[in-house]
Amino acid sequence: MNEEKPLENIQEPAAKISENLEQMEQQPMSAETNLQTENESESQVEELVPESATEEEFILDAETEPFDLSPEPSPEGEDAQVQKLHQSLNTLKAQLDDRSAQVEELTNQQKRLAADFENYRRRTAKEKEDLEVQVKIATINELLSVVDNFERARSHIKPQNEAETTIHKSYQGIYKQLVDSLKRIGVSPMRAEGQEFDPNLHEAVMREPTSEFPEGSVMEELVRGYMMGDRILRHALVKVAAPPDGDGADDGLSDSGSSEVG
Repeated sequence: MNEEKPLENIQEPAAKISENLEQMEQQPMSAETNLQTENESESQVEELVPESATEEEFILDAETEPFDLSPEPSPEGEDAQVQKLHQSLNTLKAQLDDRSAQVEELTNQQKRLAADFENYRRRTAKEKEDLEVQVKIATINELLSVVDNFERARSHIKPQNEAETTIHKSYQGIYKQLVDSLKRIGVSPMRAEGQEFDPNLHEAVMREPTSEFPEGSVMEELVRGYMMGDRILRHALVKVAAPPDGDGADDGLSDSGSSEVG
């Protein structure tokens, strides 16, 4: 394609030269006229094709970039396009800001929901744990009554013969098994006798004047108290020492006693 364009540019003047030659053949001319005509034709060809010109130069000239014939945009059109682009950019920025605000709001909602769920999970776990402990405490308190009966029987029964001793040992074996089971689940007995009276642990049911124990100390543990970890299963029922110059024993509940905690 590139080689045909310069040849087409040459063919048109060449055709004119050929036409002139044909006219010259049809009309008789003098030798001088013919020579002049030939010189003119040669000069036309030389003008079209310089001596230094080659076919490659014509091809190179043909390969040069063609002229852009499209109309140049007017300044008003360019301003309108720029303004339109600015409007589109502003619209996109507004949409981006709106989406960013929505993302931030949804992120905050997600954080609040996550925090609420975590609080709910902890609260339900704590409630479940407390409920399990309450059920366990209620069950253990029922068993503590059985332990009390075994202890009362041990203190009152005095075997008189070998048969009674065998029965007594059997009961004591059951008692020991029950106490060991309570220990395995974390139940431990209080040791109140000789300790200073503590209303958080003890419940005073009697006060007795004495010089053998310091005032306000536990003289005797009437009913043993129990704990499970740091929880009080049952307060110990105790007799508290009073000064020797008191009015005597005071049967009944003291103001310093505490209620049972279950």
